[in-house]
Amino acid sequence: MRVIDLVRSGVNQLDLAGIENPALEVERLLGFCLNMNRAGLFLAAEVEVDERQEQEFLTLLARRRGHEPTSYILGEQEFWSLPFLVTPAVLIPRPETEFLLEKVLAVTRHGQWQPGPILDLCCGSGAIGIILALEMRQAVTAVDISDPALQVARQNAIRHQVADRLSLVQADLFSAFAPCRYFSLVVSNPPYVSGEELRNGLQPEVAHFEPHLALDGGVRGLELIERIRKTLPLVLRPGGEFFMEIGADQGQEVMQLFSCGDIHDKTFERLEILQDYSGRDRVLHATMKTQGAV
Repeated sequence: MRVIDLVRSGVNQLDLAGIENPALEVERLLGFCLNMNRAGLFLAAEVEVDERQEQEFLTLLARRRGHEPTSYILGEQEFWSLPFLVTPAVLIPRPETEFLLEKVLAVTRHGQWQPGPILDLCCGSGAIGIILALEMRQAVTAVDISDPALQVARQNAIRHQVADRLSLVQADLFSAFAPCRYFSLVVSNPPYVSGEELRNGLQPEVAHFEPHLALDGGVRGLELIERIRKTLPLVLRPGGEFFMEIGADQGQEVMQLFSCGDIHDKTFERLEILQDYSGRDRVLHATMKTQGAV
């Protein structure tokens, strides 16, 4: 069968299965099988595909029809214009997390922070910590409760040549660290999906394939965030910076949580919710009070 015929058939099948952006999905899958990019597929439209490659594509297409994410099928996701290994042990990196990193680097690159130890909390695939190590040229500690996730992060660190700068720690949030206010920068993408959304509100690709351990934030999606708020002042230096990705409907609650609902609370000298490019609440930015924070 010709390339163009496989593309047309694949798009039709994925469309009938309710897959979003079926043409893009087919291009990724077929391009993987033929080792071609989008332009290559276009130029090779009339080329006959050999039987082995055709069968490989049809097998991958069947998995995608079943709503298995393409990134898991191919074992890779582009993030920050770099390829990252992904498996069902980790969340697939998303554009929202690139926005988080943009905001972190906007502060650190302009000398608005006190340089020191960096922590990637709930690191998953290691994408955040690896990008920080690459962009800031500093050592980063990356923590996750999941050993399989840390194995993926280790492979990504080796792939991007920062294994000597990324220290991986298996722990439940801050439990591996003494309360000595050590870190100057903490960045986190914690589980923040509510129980109700996890049961009824997620796409099948997420609900049925991505790890619930990395998604489930409890009844309201704030369970892990509440624990982070409680312990953060014990590990973040005076003047230290904290950035955390949150759900689009959580801005007000997270703001209240970090201010303890009291405008006179002075644990943080800066506390703001940053909106993404769609105008949705997406990132909490907090700066620890320089003196006397508790």
